[in-house]
Amino acid sequence: MARLRLGPLLRHVDGASATVWVEADRPCTAEVRCADGATGSARTFQIAGHHYALVPVTGLRPGTETAYEVRLGDTPVWPPPDAAFPFPPSTIRTPADEPETVRVTFGSCRWAAPPSDEDDPVGPDALDTLAARIAADPDAERPDVLLLLGDQVYADETSDATRRWLALRRDLSEPPGDQVADYEEYTHLYYESWLDPEVRWLLSTVPSCMIFDDHDVIDDWNTSASWLGEMRATPWWRERVLSGLMSYWVHQHIGNLPPAELERDEVYAAVRATPDGTDALRAFAAKADDEPASARWSYRRDFGRVRLLMVDTRAARVLDEDKRAMLDPEEERWLREQALDGTYDHLLIGTSLPWLLPHLIHDVEGWNAALCRGERGARWARFGEKLRRRADLEHWAAFPASFASLTRLIAEVGSGAGAPATVCVLSGDVHHAYVAEPAWPAGDGPDARVLQLTCSPVHNSVPASIRVGFRFGWSRVGRALGRRFARHGRLGGAEVSWRRTGGPWFGNQLMTLTLRGRGAALRLDQARADGTGLRTVSESSLT
Repeated sequence: MARLRLGPLLRHVDGASATVWVEADRPCTAEVRCADGATGSARTFQIAGHHYALVPVTGLRPGTETAYEVRLGDTPVWPPPDAAFPFPPSTIRTPADEPETVRVTFGSCRWAAPPSDEDDPVGPDALDTLAARIAADPDAERPDVLLLLGDQVYADETSDATRRWLALRRDLSEPPGDQVADYEEYTHLYYESWLDPEVRWLLSTVPSCMIFDDHDVIDDWNTSASWLGEMRATPWWRERVLSGLMSYWVHQHIGNLPPAELERDEVYAAVRATPDGTDALRAFAAKADDEPASARWSYRRDFGRVRLLMVDTRAARVLDEDKRAMLDPEEERWLREQALDGTYDHLLIGTSLPWLLPHLIHDVEGWNAALCRGERGARWARFGEKLRRRADLEHWAAFPASFASLTRLIAEVGSGAGAPATVCVLSGDVHHAYVAEPAWPAGDGPDARVLQLTCSPVHNSVPASIRVGFRFGWSRVGRALGRRFARHGRLGGAEVSWRRTGGPWFGNQLMTLTLRGRGAALRLDQARADGTGLRTVSESSLT
């Protein structure tokens, strides 16, 4: 009899279909049965001794909600056959053919919450508190989609419990020490994170879209060509990065894709066509690491008149200092094509790394990029590389040509007849939340309202030094200091200026965009330190 190891996760949902991801403990057929009669089934595929299925559910009706159960073979496994299971039935809510309202909740950077009998050193998990809010009133407002913008697992910052588990497998005095080393250890990270009861139920009943950031593999992943060369020279890196890409593909990526696109995916077909798909997936991961342009991790989702473009800002980088870019040419072309395809009311650009940063940090990153490409000579270039790694200077501002290209694309998309009402760049990474609004020179700006919306962390530490540093980065003194760095780096003026219009806010938190017609509203919720739920700290209309 097969048992459910992980999941279910409700992933893609449209008016007539959905996908549900599960992991079983042995080969079997996974089946989803809905109370309204809609069903779906899929045979598990095998990766490194683990058995997964992404079940397509068809026959759903637009604008409805139905409870569902999961069966492995003939055995019901979800909801858990435990009378003490404290959550309502998991449901699938389908959007209407033309949904009037789309609610998007987003955030990033989540350490797995410790067991309930242990103290949580960084305070309550915002996803746990969101789950509690929804479970307390299942008929109340809930997100139509949850966007997780990177660092879903931390391969390089493991918990005490995980380190104890790793020590039973291998000698932690050997590299990579108490970081994860292979696929099996990555699966442990996902168990630790997604078996959290509140998060498990939340992900079973709210559709989710995900993208990786550096900690899903390692801090500073692909920060520079010299960094990558040093990592590739170590004996453990190859297994680490291939396992990271493989586990991301299994646990996160395939669930991001619409069913029609998934059925055309050659890797998905190859993995399912053999009793053991490990070699096929490993070959894909190896090629993706060796030739980043061969794989696309970015994707598009349309929610009625709302378009989401989730952009890979880690694996798609060009790292040669003379050609340095956040996105390779094919990826940049894809982003442009998707942004300019048709009309819609709101464009959401999901990028784990913020486009608009505190002014001091933006200028320091541009200055550092100039040093690293040799604007001030070889000695300054060596200093710049050391600083880049130590201070994590690798956001859009550290790729000046890419920053300018994205800025121009946003202005183009937001201008003219048929322009959306808003263009919102959704980001995380920086362990605080804020709203920034750009301004173009008179006559050059878009018609749409453009905003940088940054929300982080969901559950992580926010040291006092980070609070002080980011507050200073937004200050007038910080901005003036940043201009001095820009002059030393011989930087030209930016095509756009910006100001902070909300925040900075610090804590474990989530932002929610409510998009109704061409109207938009934003809310920031923080997990209360005493564990009593979420509190709303900011609400504003964006249009």
